[in-house]
Amino acid sequence: MLRGILITVLTIGVAGAAFWGYQEHQEKNAILQNAENNYQRAFHDLSFQMDLLNDKIGTSLAMNSRSSLSPALAEVWKITSQAHNDVGQLPLTLVPFNKTEEFLANVGDFAYKTAVRDLDKEPLTDEEYGQLKTLYKESGKIQTDLRKVQHMVLDNHLTWMDVELALATEGAPQDNTIIDGFKTVEKTVESYSETEFGAGMITMKKDDDNFQYLKGDNIDKKEAEKIAKKWTNPQNEVEIKVTENGDGADYGFFSVYIEDKKNKTHSTMDITKNGGYPIWFLSSRDVKDQKISLDEASAKAIAFLKDRDFKDLDLFESAQYDNMGVFTFVGTKNDVRIYPDAIRVKVALDNGDIVGFSAEDYLKSNHEREIPEPTISAAEAKKQVNPNVKIMDEGLGVILNDLSKEVLCYEFYGVLGDDTYRIYINAESGVEEKVEKLSNAEQIYEDVV
Repeated sequence: MLRGILITVLTIGVAGAAFWGYQEHQEKNAILQNAENNYQRAFHDLSFQMDLLNDKIGTSLAMNSRSSLSPALAEVWKITSQAHNDVGQLPLTLVPFNKTEEFLANVGDFAYKTAVRDLDKEPLTDEEYGQLKTLYKESGKIQTDLRKVQHMVLDNHLTWMDVELALATEGAPQDNTIIDGFKTVEKTVESYSETEFGAGMITMKKDDDNFQYLKGDNIDKKEAEKIAKKWTNPQNEVEIKVTENGDGADYGFFSVYIEDKKNKTHSTMDITKNGGYPIWFLSSRDVKDQKISLDEASAKAIAFLKDRDFKDLDLFESAQYDNMGVFTFVGTKNDVRIYPDAIRVKVALDNGDIVGFSAEDYLKSNHEREIPEPTISAAEAKKQVNPNVKIMDEGLGVILNDLSKEVLCYEFYGVLGDDTYRIYINAESGVEEKVEKLSNAEQIYEDVV
Protein backbone atom coordinates (compact mmCIF):
# COMPACT_ATOMS: atom_id res chain seq x y z
CA MET A 1 0.00 0.00 0.00
CA LEU A 2 2.72 2.47 1.08
CA ARG A 3 4.81 1.44 -1.89
CA GLY A 4 1.92 2.19 -4.25
CA ILE A 5 1.44 5.63 -2.69
CA LEU A 6 5.15 6.42 -3.04
CA ILE A 7 5.16 5.32 -6.68
CA THR A 8 2.09 7.48 -7.35
CA VAL A 9 3.68 10.51 -5.63
CA LEU A 10 6.95 10.04 -7.51
CA THR A 11 5.11 9.65 -10.79
CA ILE A 12 3.17 12.85 -10.17
CA GLY A 13 6.41 14.61 -9.17
CA VAL A 14 8.24 13.47 -12.31
CA ALA A 15 5.30 14.44 -14.47
CA GLY A 16 5.08 17.82 -12.74
CA ALA A 17 8.79 18.43 -13.17
CA ALA A 18 8.57 17.43 -16.81
CA PHE A 19 5.62 19.74 -17.35
CA TRP A 20 7.39 22.60 -15.53
CA GLY A 21 10.54 21.99 -17.59
CA TYR A 22 8.47 21.97 -20.79
CA GLN A 23 6.83 25.26 -19.81
CA GLU A 24 10.21 26.81 -18.99
CA HIS A 25 11.56 25.62 -22.34
CA GLN A 26 8.56 27.08 -24.18
CA GLU A 27 8.85 30.41 -22.35
CA LYS A 28 12.59 30.55 -23.04
CA ASN A 29 12.00 29.84 -26.72
CA ALA A 30 9.32 32.52 -26.84
CA ILE A 31 11.70 35.09 -25.32
CA LEU A 32 14.48 34.12 -27.72
CA GLN A 33 12.11 34.27 -30.67
CA ASN A 34 10.88 37.69 -29.62
CA ALA A 35 14.46 38.97 -29.34
CA GLU A 36 15.30 37.48 -32.74
CA ASN A 37 12.27 39.15 -34.30
CA ASN A 38 13.27 42.52 -32.83
CA TYR A 39 16.84 42.15 -34.13
CA GLN A 40 15.62 41.16 -37.59
CA ARG A 41 13.21 44.10 -37.69
CA ALA A 42 15.90 46.60 -36.60
CA PHE A 43 18.37 45.27 -39.17
CA HIS A 44 15.96 45.36 -42.10
CA ASP A 45 14.78 48.80 -40.99
CA LEU A 46 18.42 49.95 -41.00
CA SER A 47 18.91 48.61 -44.53
CA PHE A 48 15.71 50.36 -45.63
CA GLN A 49 16.79 53.66 -44.01
CA MET A 50 20.17 53.54 -45.77
CA ASP A 51 18.39 52.95 -49.11
CA LEU A 52 16.14 55.91 -48.37
CA LEU A 53 19.07 58.07 -47.22
CA ASN A 54 20.97 57.48 -50.44
CA ASP A 55 17.87 58.29 -52.54
CA LYS A 56 17.10 61.49 -50.60
CA ILE A 57 20.69 62.79 -50.83
CA GLY A 58 20.70 62.01 -54.55
CA THR A 59 17.39 63.83 -54.99
CA SER A 60 18.63 66.92 -53.14
CA LEU A 61 21.55 67.20 -55.58
CA ALA A 62 19.06 67.99 -58.35
CA MET A 63 17.19 70.65 -56.36
CA ASN A 64 17.83 74.36 -56.53
CA SER A 65 15.04 76.25 -54.79
CA ARG A 66 14.86 76.74 -51.02
CA SER A 67 11.23 75.60 -50.93
CA SER A 68 12.29 72.17 -52.22
CA LEU A 69 15.80 71.80 -50.80
CA SER A 70 15.09 72.67 -47.15
CA PRO A 71 12.37 69.98 -46.68
CA ALA A 72 14.55 67.43 -48.49
CA LEU A 73 17.54 68.07 -46.20
CA ALA A 74 15.24 68.02 -43.16
CA GLU A 75 14.08 64.59 -44.32
CA VAL A 76 17.74 63.47 -44.60
CA TRP A 77 18.29 64.56 -40.99
CA LYS A 78 15.20 62.61 -39.89
CA ILE A 79 16.38 59.46 -41.68
CA THR A 80 19.84 59.57 -40.07
CA SER A 81 18.18 59.82 -36.66
CA GLN A 82 16.04 56.76 -37.40
CA ALA A 83 19.09 54.85 -38.67
CA HIS A 84 20.92 55.68 -35.41
CA ASN A 85 18.00 54.25 -33.48
CA ASP A 86 18.06 51.03 -35.53
CA VAL A 87 21.80 50.57 -34.98
CA GLY A 88 21.24 50.96 -31.23
CA GLN A 89 18.82 48.04 -31.21
CA LEU A 90 21.29 45.56 -32.73
CA PRO A 91 23.56 43.32 -30.59
CA LEU A 92 26.70 45.05 -31.85
CA THR A 93 28.03 46.57 -28.63
CA LEU A 94 31.27 44.60 -28.86
CA VAL A 95 31.76 45.19 -32.59
CA PRO A 96 33.46 48.53 -33.42
CA PHE A 97 30.78 50.47 -35.26
CA ASN A 98 31.72 54.00 -34.23
CA LYS A 99 32.88 55.15 -37.68
CA THR A 100 29.52 54.34 -39.24
CA GLU A 101 27.66 56.03 -36.37
CA GLU A 102 29.96 59.04 -36.74
CA PHE A 103 29.16 59.15 -40.46
CA LEU A 104 25.42 59.17 -39.71
CA ALA A 105 25.92 61.93 -37.13
CA ASN A 106 27.91 64.05 -39.58
CA VAL A 107 25.29 63.64 -42.30
CA GLY A 108 22.53 64.53 -39.85
CA ASP A 109 24.35 67.63 -38.58
CA PHE A 110 25.14 68.83 -42.09
CA ALA A 111 21.58 68.29 -43.32
CA TYR A 112 19.88 69.87 -40.32
CA LYS A 113 22.05 72.97 -40.08
CA THR A 114 21.75 73.56 -43.81
CA ALA A 115 17.98 73.01 -43.80
CA VAL A 116 17.24 75.50 -41.00
CA ARG A 117 19.15 78.43 -42.48
CA ASP A 118 17.69 80.84 -45.02
CA LEU A 119 18.85 79.32 -48.30
CA ASP A 120 17.49 82.30 -50.24
CA LYS A 121 20.04 84.52 -48.51
CA GLU A 122 22.71 81.84 -48.03
CA PRO A 123 22.40 79.27 -50.84
CA LEU A 124 24.59 76.17 -50.96
CA THR A 125 28.19 77.06 -51.71
CA ASP A 126 30.24 75.12 -54.26
CA GLU A 127 32.08 73.53 -51.33
CA GLU A 128 28.84 72.42 -49.68
CA TYR A 129 27.53 71.07 -52.97
CA GLY A 130 30.74 69.05 -53.26
CA GLN A 131 30.22 67.75 -49.71
CA LEU A 132 26.71 66.68 -50.66
CA LYS A 133 28.03 64.75 -53.68
CA THR A 134 30.63 63.04 -51.46
CA LEU A 135 27.94 62.05 -48.96
CA TYR A 136 25.86 60.62 -51.80
CA LYS A 137 28.80 58.48 -52.95
CA GLU A 138 29.66 57.30 -49.43
CA SER A 139 26.07 56.48 -48.49
CA GLY A 140 25.76 54.47 -51.73
CA LYS A 141 28.72 52.27 -50.79
CA ILE A 142 27.35 51.68 -47.27
CA GLN A 143 23.99 50.86 -48.84
CA THR A 144 25.64 48.24 -51.09
CA ASP A 145 27.55 46.63 -48.21
CA LEU A 146 24.41 46.41 -46.07
CA ARG A 147 22.48 44.85 -48.93
CA LYS A 148 25.15 42.16 -49.19
CA VAL A 149 24.76 41.38 -45.49
CA GLN A 150 20.99 41.37 -45.88
CA HIS A 151 21.23 38.92 -48.78
CA MET A 152 23.46 36.57 -46.77
CA VAL A 153 21.10 36.71 -43.78
CA LEU A 154 18.07 35.82 -45.89
CA ASP A 155 19.78 33.33 -48.19
CA ASN A 156 21.52 31.37 -45.41
CA HIS A 157 18.75 31.70 -42.79
CA LEU A 158 21.16 33.33 -40.33
CA THR A 159 19.98 34.40 -36.88
CA TRP A 160 20.96 37.41 -34.80
CA MET A 161 20.89 35.33 -31.63
CA ASP A 162 23.98 33.57 -32.99
CA VAL A 163 25.62 36.99 -33.26
CA GLU A 164 24.75 37.83 -29.65
CA LEU A 165 26.04 34.46 -28.46
CA ALA A 166 29.28 34.91 -30.41
CA LEU A 167 29.79 38.36 -28.94
CA ALA A 168 28.97 37.25 -25.39
CA THR A 169 31.17 34.13 -25.41
CA GLU A 170 34.67 34.99 -24.30
CA GLY A 171 37.31 33.49 -26.54
CA ALA A 172 34.81 32.39 -29.17
CA PRO A 173 36.01 32.74 -32.78
CA GLN A 174 34.61 36.00 -34.21
CA ASP A 175 33.97 34.69 -37.72
CA ASN A 176 30.19 34.97 -37.70
CA THR A 177 28.96 35.98 -41.17
CA ILE A 178 26.89 38.89 -39.87
CA ILE A 179 29.75 40.17 -37.70
CA ASP A 180 32.12 39.96 -40.66
CA GLY A 181 29.60 41.83 -42.80
CA PHE A 182 29.34 44.72 -40.37
CA LYS A 183 33.11 44.86 -40.01
CA THR A 184 33.22 45.30 -43.78
CA VAL A 185 30.77 48.20 -43.52
CA GLU A 186 32.94 49.79 -40.83
CA LYS A 187 36.12 49.40 -42.91
CA THR A 188 34.36 50.93 -45.89
CA VAL A 189 33.50 54.07 -43.93
CA GLU A 190 36.97 54.21 -42.36
CA SER A 191 38.62 54.05 -45.78
CA TYR A 192 37.03 57.30 -46.90
CA SER A 193 39.01 60.49 -46.69
CA GLU A 194 37.43 62.60 -43.99
CA THR A 195 34.71 64.80 -45.40
CA GLU A 196 35.08 68.44 -44.38
CA PHE A 197 31.81 69.79 -43.05
CA GLY A 198 32.88 73.40 -42.56
CA ALA A 199 34.10 75.33 -39.54
CA GLY A 200 30.65 75.90 -38.12
CA MET A 201 29.63 72.27 -38.06
CA ILE A 202 29.64 70.30 -34.82
CA THR A 203 30.25 66.56 -35.17
CA MET A 204 30.85 63.67 -32.82
CA LYS A 205 34.59 64.39 -32.98
CA LYS A 206 35.71 66.53 -30.08
CA ASP A 207 39.08 67.49 -28.74
CA ASP A 208 40.67 69.69 -26.10
CA ASP A 209 39.27 72.75 -27.89
CA ASN A 210 36.07 71.94 -26.01
CA PHE A 211 37.86 73.39 -22.97
CA GLN A 212 39.63 76.14 -24.90
CA TYR A 213 38.89 78.81 -22.28
CA LEU A 214 40.60 77.05 -19.36
CA LYS A 215 43.56 78.83 -17.82
CA GLY A 216 46.43 77.45 -15.77
CA ASP A 217 49.23 74.90 -15.89
CA ASN A 218 48.80 71.17 -16.26
CA ILE A 219 48.49 69.25 -13.00
CA ASP A 220 49.76 65.79 -12.05
CA LYS A 221 48.11 62.93 -10.12
CA LYS A 222 49.22 64.23 -6.69
CA GLU A 223 47.70 67.63 -7.39
CA ALA A 224 44.50 65.96 -8.63
CA GLU A 225 44.27 64.08 -5.31
CA LYS A 226 44.67 67.34 -3.33
CA ILE A 227 41.95 69.03 -5.39
CA ALA A 228 39.62 66.07 -4.88
CA LYS A 229 40.09 66.22 -1.08
CA LYS A 230 39.41 69.95 -1.06
CA TRP A 231 36.20 69.56 -3.03
CA THR A 232 34.79 66.50 -1.29
CA ASN A 233 36.11 67.37 2.20
CA PRO A 234 36.28 63.77 3.53
CA GLN A 235 35.84 63.58 7.31
CA ASN A 236 37.62 60.26 7.89
CA GLU A 237 40.54 58.26 6.62
CA VAL A 238 39.67 57.39 3.06
CA GLU A 239 41.16 55.42 0.21
CA ILE A 240 41.88 57.51 -2.90
CA LYS A 241 42.71 56.22 -6.37
CA VAL A 242 43.66 58.50 -9.26
CA THR A 243 43.73 57.32 -12.86
CA GLU A 244 44.64 59.19 -16.01
CA ASN A 245 42.35 59.14 -19.02
CA GLY A 246 43.32 57.16 -22.12
CA ASP A 247 44.41 58.43 -25.52
CA GLY A 248 40.93 58.04 -27.00
CA ALA A 249 39.24 60.48 -24.63
CA ASP A 250 37.89 63.81 -25.85
CA TYR A 251 40.02 65.86 -23.46
CA GLY A 252 42.73 65.43 -20.83
CA PHE A 253 41.49 64.65 -17.32
CA PHE A 254 42.11 62.63 -14.15
CA SER A 255 39.43 60.39 -12.63
CA VAL A 256 39.49 60.26 -8.84
CA TYR A 257 37.76 57.56 -6.76
CA ILE A 258 37.35 58.21 -3.01
CA GLU A 259 36.10 55.45 -0.72
CA ASP A 260 35.04 56.04 2.88
CA LYS A 261 34.70 52.51 4.28
CA LYS A 262 33.64 53.68 7.73
CA ASN A 263 30.58 55.54 6.44
CA LYS A 264 30.07 53.16 3.51
CA THR A 265 30.18 55.93 0.92
CA HIS A 266 32.25 56.54 -2.18
CA SER A 267 32.71 59.51 -4.48
CA THR A 268 33.90 59.82 -8.07
CA MET A 269 35.05 62.93 -9.86
CA ASP A 270 36.83 64.04 -13.04
CA ILE A 271 39.37 66.89 -12.98
CA THR A 272 40.85 68.62 -16.04
CA LYS A 273 44.59 68.27 -16.51
CA ASN A 274 44.73 71.86 -17.72
CA GLY A 275 44.26 74.06 -14.66
CA GLY A 276 42.87 71.32 -12.37
CA TYR A 277 39.16 72.24 -12.69
CA PRO A 278 36.60 69.72 -11.40
CA ILE A 279 34.33 68.75 -14.30
CA TRP A 280 31.87 66.79 -12.16
CA PHE A 281 31.65 64.73 -9.03
CA LEU A 282 29.10 62.32 -7.61
CA SER A 283 28.86 60.99 -4.06
CA SER A 284 27.08 57.68 -3.54
CA ARG A 285 25.28 57.10 -0.25
CA ASP A 286 21.83 56.25 1.05
CA VAL A 287 19.76 59.42 1.39
CA LYS A 288 17.29 59.10 4.25
CA ASP A 289 13.98 60.87 4.84
CA GLN A 290 13.78 64.56 3.99
CA LYS A 291 14.55 66.92 6.88
CA ILE A 292 15.36 70.20 5.10
CA SER A 293 13.32 72.18 2.58
CA LEU A 294 14.21 72.84 -1.02
CA ASP A 295 14.84 76.48 -0.09
CA GLU A 296 17.30 75.47 2.65
CA ALA A 297 19.01 73.09 0.22
CA SER A 298 19.38 75.91 -2.35
CA ALA A 299 21.18 77.98 0.30
CA LYS A 300 23.58 75.04 0.80
CA ALA A 301 24.23 74.90 -2.97
CA ILE A 302 24.84 78.66 -3.13
CA ALA A 303 27.30 78.53 -0.21
CA PHE A 304 29.07 75.56 -1.83
CA LEU A 305 29.69 77.54 -5.04
CA LYS A 306 30.73 80.70 -3.19
CA ASP A 307 33.28 78.73 -1.17
CA ARG A 308 34.79 77.53 -4.44
CA ASP A 309 35.12 80.99 -5.97
CA PHE A 310 32.33 80.79 -8.53
CA LYS A 311 31.08 84.29 -9.27
CA ASP A 312 28.32 86.01 -11.25
CA LEU A 313 25.88 83.11 -11.12
CA ASP A 314 22.09 83.14 -10.96
CA LEU A 315 19.98 80.35 -9.47
CA PHE A 316 17.84 79.62 -12.49
CA GLU A 317 15.89 76.46 -11.70
CA SER A 318 15.33 74.13 -8.77
CA ALA A 319 13.63 70.77 -8.69
CA GLN A 320 13.14 67.92 -6.25
CA TYR A 321 13.58 64.25 -7.15
CA ASP A 322 12.75 61.91 -4.26
CA ASN A 323 14.94 63.16 -1.40
CA MET A 324 17.30 65.13 -3.62
CA GLY A 325 17.28 68.80 -4.58
CA VAL A 326 18.76 69.63 -8.00
CA PHE A 327 19.72 73.24 -8.70
CA THR A 328 20.78 74.80 -12.00
CA PHE A 329 22.84 77.98 -12.01
CA VAL A 330 23.65 80.10 -15.08
CA GLY A 331 26.13 82.89 -15.64
CA THR A 332 25.08 86.54 -15.58
CA LYS A 333 26.51 89.78 -16.92
CA ASN A 334 24.80 93.17 -16.70
CA ASP A 335 21.52 91.47 -15.75
CA VAL A 336 21.71 89.24 -18.84
CA ARG A 337 21.58 85.50 -18.21
CA ILE A 338 24.21 83.48 -20.07
CA TYR A 339 22.66 80.03 -20.41
CA PRO A 340 25.66 78.18 -21.94
CA ASP A 341 27.54 78.87 -18.66
CA ALA A 342 25.50 76.35 -16.67
CA ILE A 343 26.38 74.56 -13.42
CA ARG A 344 24.25 71.94 -11.65
CA VAL A 345 24.41 71.04 -7.97
CA LYS A 346 22.65 68.12 -6.25
CA VAL A 347 21.88 68.36 -2.52
CA ALA A 348 20.72 65.57 -0.18
CA LEU A 349 17.58 66.71 1.62
CA ASP A 350 18.24 64.62 4.74
CA ASN A 351 21.23 66.68 5.96
CA GLY A 352 22.16 69.17 3.21
CA ASP A 353 25.27 67.36 1.93
CA ILE A 354 26.40 68.22 -1.60
CA VAL A 355 26.20 64.86 -3.36
CA GLY A 356 26.53 65.91 -6.99
CA PHE A 357 28.07 68.65 -9.10
CA SER A 358 28.47 69.19 -12.86
CA ALA A 359 30.37 72.11 -14.43
CA GLU A 360 31.18 70.68 -17.86
CA ASP A 361 28.98 73.17 -19.74
CA TYR A 362 30.39 76.07 -17.70
CA LEU A 363 34.02 75.05 -18.26
CA LYS A 364 33.50 74.66 -21.99
CA SER A 365 31.85 78.01 -22.60
CA ASN A 366 32.68 80.48 -19.81
CA HIS A 367 34.80 83.37 -21.06
CA GLU A 368 34.79 87.16 -21.16
CA ARG A 369 32.00 88.21 -23.52
CA GLU A 370 30.83 91.46 -25.00
CA ILE A 371 27.04 91.47 -24.71
CA PRO A 372 25.60 93.44 -27.65
CA GLU A 373 22.80 95.96 -27.28
CA PRO A 374 19.41 94.71 -28.51
CA THR A 375 18.45 95.97 -31.97
CA ILE A 376 14.72 95.71 -31.32
CA SER A 377 12.78 96.70 -28.22
CA ALA A 378 11.11 94.32 -25.78
CA ALA A 379 7.73 95.55 -27.01
CA GLU A 380 8.65 94.70 -30.61
CA ALA A 381 9.90 91.26 -29.55
CA LYS A 382 6.72 90.65 -27.58
CA LYS A 383 4.70 91.05 -30.80
CA GLN A 384 6.42 87.87 -32.11
CA VAL A 385 5.01 85.80 -29.24
CA ASN A 386 1.82 83.82 -29.79
CA PRO A 387 -0.97 86.22 -28.77
CA ASN A 388 -2.72 83.40 -26.89
CA VAL A 389 0.20 83.24 -24.43
CA LYS A 390 -0.23 85.43 -21.34
CA ILE A 391 3.23 86.85 -20.59
CA MET A 392 4.11 86.86 -16.88
CA ASP A 393 7.77 87.87 -16.89
CA GLU A 394 10.53 88.90 -19.29
CA GLY A 395 14.28 89.46 -19.46
CA LEU A 396 17.37 89.13 -21.61
CA GLY A 397 19.48 86.00 -22.10
CA VAL A 398 22.24 84.55 -24.25
CA ILE A 399 21.35 81.10 -25.60
CA LEU A 400 22.71 78.64 -28.15
CA ASN A 401 20.49 78.55 -31.23
CA ASP A 402 19.93 75.58 -33.53
CA LEU A 403 23.18 76.35 -35.31
CA SER A 404 25.07 76.18 -31.98
CA LYS A 405 25.80 79.91 -32.10
CA GLU A 406 25.36 82.22 -29.14
CA VAL A 407 22.57 84.76 -29.70
CA LEU A 408 21.09 87.46 -27.49
CA CYS A 409 17.36 86.97 -26.96
CA TYR A 410 14.45 88.42 -25.10
CA GLU A 411 13.07 85.65 -22.91
CA PHE A 412 9.40 85.65 -22.03
CA TYR A 413 7.72 83.47 -19.43
CA GLY A 414 4.10 82.92 -20.36
CA VAL A 415 1.06 80.81 -19.59
CA LEU A 416 -1.19 79.06 -22.07
CA GLY A 417 -3.97 77.03 -20.48
CA ASP A 418 -2.46 75.05 -17.60
CA ASP A 419 1.07 75.08 -19.03
CA THR A 420 3.96 77.50 -18.61
CA TYR A 421 6.36 78.28 -21.45
CA ARG A 422 9.70 79.98 -21.88
CA ILE A 423 9.95 81.72 -25.25
CA TYR A 424 13.14 83.18 -26.74
CA ILE A 425 12.91 85.95 -29.36
CA ASN A 426 16.14 87.03 -31.10
CA ALA A 427 16.93 90.55 -29.85
CA GLU A 428 18.47 91.48 -33.20
CA SER A 429 16.21 89.93 -35.84
CA GLY A 430 12.95 89.26 -33.97
CA VAL A 431 13.07 85.57 -34.97
CA GLU A 432 11.49 83.08 -32.56
CA GLU A 433 14.58 81.05 -31.63
CA LYS A 434 13.15 78.56 -29.12
CA VAL A 435 10.00 77.66 -27.24
CA GLU A 436 10.28 75.46 -24.14
CA LYS A 437 7.45 73.95 -22.13
CA LEU A 438 8.39 74.06 -18.46
CA SER A 439 7.92 71.19 -16.04
CA ASN A 440 6.48 71.79 -12.61
CA ALA A 441 9.79 72.97 -11.19
CA GLU A 442 10.18 75.82 -8.77
CA GLN A 443 11.37 78.93 -10.64
CA ILE A 444 13.69 81.34 -8.85
CA TYR A 445 14.68 84.69 -10.30
CA GLU A 446 17.09 86.48 -7.98
CA ASP A 447 20.87 86.87 -8.27
CA VAL A 448 22.54 84.68 -5.68
CA VAL A 449 26.30 84.50 -6.31
